[in-house]
Amino acid sequence: MKKLTAIYTLGLLGALFIALVVINNQLFDGMRVDLTEDKVFTLSQGSHQIIDQIEEPLTLHFFFSDDATKGMTSLRNYADRVKSLLREYEQAANGNIKLKIIDPEPFSEAEDSAARLGLTGAALGNANETIYFGLAGTNTLDDQVTIGFFDPQKARFLEYDISKLLHQLTIGNSPKLALITDLPVQGGQNPVTGQPQSPMVFYEQLKQLFDVHLVAPDATELPEDTTVVMLAHPPAMSETLKYAVDQYAMGQGQVIVFADPHYESDMLSMMGNQQPNRSDMSLLEAWGIAIPARDIVLDGTLGLEIQSATGDIISHPGYLGLGTGQINRDDVITANLESVNLASAGHLSLLPSSTLDMDTLLATTSDSFIVDAQYYLNHPGPEDLQQQLGVTGETRVLAAHISGTTISAFGQPVSPADKANFRATTDDLNVLVVADADMLADRFWVQQNQFFGEVLYTPFANNGDFIINAAENLSGSNALIDVRSRGQFARPFSRVEALEEKAQKKYREHEQKLRDELAQTELQLARLQNQQGQGTSVVLTDEQQRAIDAFVEKRVVIRKALRDVQYELRSDIDKLGNWLKFVNIAAAPLVLVMTLYLLTLLLRKRAGTRFNRN
Repeated sequence: MKKLTAIYTLGLLGALFIALVVINNQLFDGMRVDLTEDKVFTLSQGSHQIIDQIEEPLTLHFFFSDDATKGMTSLRNYADRVKSLLREYEQAANGNIKLKIIDPEPFSEAEDSAARLGLTGAALGNANETIYFGLAGTNTLDDQVTIGFFDPQKARFLEYDISKLLHQLTIGNSPKLALITDLPVQGGQNPVTGQPQSPMVFYEQLKQLFDVHLVAPDATELPEDTTVVMLAHPPAMSETLKYAVDQYAMGQGQVIVFADPHYESDMLSMMGNQQPNRSDMSLLEAWGIAIPARDIVLDGTLGLEIQSATGDIISHPGYLGLGTGQINRDDVITANLESVNLASAGHLSLLPSSTLDMDTLLATTSDSFIVDAQYYLNHPGPEDLQQQLGVTGETRVLAAHISGTTISAFGQPVSPADKANFRATTDDLNVLVVADADMLADRFWVQQNQFFGEVLYTPFANNGDFIINAAENLSGSNALIDVRSRGQFARPFSRVEALEEKAQKKYREHEQKLRDELAQTELQLARLQNQQGQGTSVVLTDEQQRAIDAFVEKRVVIRKALRDVQYELRSDIDKLGNWLKFVNIAAAPLVLVMTLYLLTLLLRKRAGTRFNRN
């Protein structure tokens, strides 16, 4: 009887389990509970805003070479994360997003489809295999936007990249950005070396979100329907073009200016030209914004390390590496930036007569100091510049968002035909000013890498994010900024890091002791060799020989001690890992079994009670 009761109970539990799975899949499939501290698996509000703007069905084609990546655990784990996030987008869109997951096997129609949608397979080792790990989005107008390859190194921008793709498919026509510059943003041929140059990365990033129109300095007008005007190291513009920019700003237009007292990333400047390469700042001055043309900011705290002419690593006070302490964390443009690099930057302020308001975005520390641009050019060595540093206790503004009331740079229209539309003042100037243009140059914020045969540009500073955020903000698109502003989600293994730090402390102490011992012995040997080189017959004394033998023995002991420390480090970490494995693999199932056992006893007791009553 007891055996039948146990079988009945287990059967009932099995049926209950299957019923709960079916009910969950059918009724609660759309429900999610994100228990992570930073809500890693929850779409940001900005992504939901972009999804809500979708008015026509979009199709997302996710290509991942499942069979070809067997054994590539890290890449497959990242692919699972991408797939899970794409499903979140599909679910949140309420039918406006259709997700297709495709494994493009070699020589298949799926591989042809990937090529047709603009995805390129990445080379996989020497086996002549290619893998696909990208996304193509299409709309009903057959517009398509692609993410060629999901780079695991850019995992923190995953949601932003997908939301940006949806945004591009949704808005149809991208906002129009007029870029006024004579910088080689499109690449081309290097005028000195004759070698081809790639387009500047910030320009390529802008083109992904904006309809970028390059405007020559001698042009007479801005493109129609311009949303944002960007002056990148503004050259001397024609009077009519300058008037067009001025009137655009007076008409509540959005302007971004990168003005520099010396743009040293220019080829002639890099070859040693001794004349400052200044931007045209006449419009800013007329609006009430001052960037002293001869002032270059040094900072003894923010200097980036470079290799000097003698081969030493030295801090360059004119190359500023701004960290979170110098970046405004309360402004949406800079809220999520960690570092921004500038070079030979100026500083900006409002003229005493100005009625504008200024919100600082980037600033120096209180260790900043001003040098003349000509002195900076005549003394390119960091050592000379460091001697100019002093304690001023003053913080300089490097970039700011400026708004409010100002007057036109022109007292009257440039031609009688413009008289009817002339705006002499504005109460809504909206200008973002950066007192540096070198931050646009690739060498100060991005490096080129190879990944599975693909050329990838990996940023080591947030210069590109700053530029894109500024353009998006002034163009009125805050949704993508909200997505980009999500922090980097990292859950460090604090216990493991503590163990490593403890062991590394021991390691560094032993290593330094060994280095000191080695330096002393090498000095003794060098002296002996010098005597031998002078023709002196060298015979080591017993005391010298004992010293050398003692050092050799000591070196062996210390090296063994270092190995022991490393072994202890790995041993402690392995013990921690084994304990976690036990909890995950054995303890959790044991708890489940015990719970089921107790439930069985409870059901058996209730069954026995009912039987006795009958």
